[in-house]
Amino acid sequence: MIKPLKIVVSGPVGAGKTTFIRSLSETEVVDTDADATEDIGKAKTTIALDFGTLTVDDSPIYLFGTPGQDRFDFMWEVVCEGALGLIMLVSGTRPGDLGRARAILEFITSRIPVPFVIGVTHQDLPKVWRPDDVADYFQLPYDRVFGVNATDGDTCMDVIHSIIALANEARNGNPVVQP
Repeated sequence: MIKPLKIVVSGPVGAGKTTFIRSLSETEVVDTDADATEDIGKAKTTIALDFGTLTVDDSPIYLFGTPGQDRFDFMWEVVCEGALGLIMLVSGTRPGDLGRARAILEFITSRIPVPFVIGVTHQDLPKVWRPDDVADYFQLPYDRVFGVNATDGDTCMDVIHSIIALANEARNGNPVVQP
């Protein structure tokens, strides 16, 4: 039996984590959504994790999504334990959240050194931050930041393939740029 690979999807509130996992999962997504108790721009929010499954090249992939609110930050490290890679999602419509995304990314990668890529969501909308702008903000190579429409499984799958390739490079001893 092939051991499932674990990929974590993280980011600030409203970045599209749950939608990303729903767009890819081959099984019904398990979520821990609850009514938002503060004004976060949406009615429901993830309070523990999201979980979905995917198969890539005959390998089972487990997709875990983290909550985005600070009050649930204790889950970030728990969910990331044993991860093959991390996908950090940021909304292209909310540039004010980039600092929050950087803080989450640094928190996770300082505790669990894991290869990561960044997906910039809402690329289907006008007047959004583009992947190159976000790469410049994070001081990352352009090939580590992707435009994503979280409702489009094809663009989500491009990000999955990228994190798998980056994780394979890391396993083969090639250095991975950290934030």
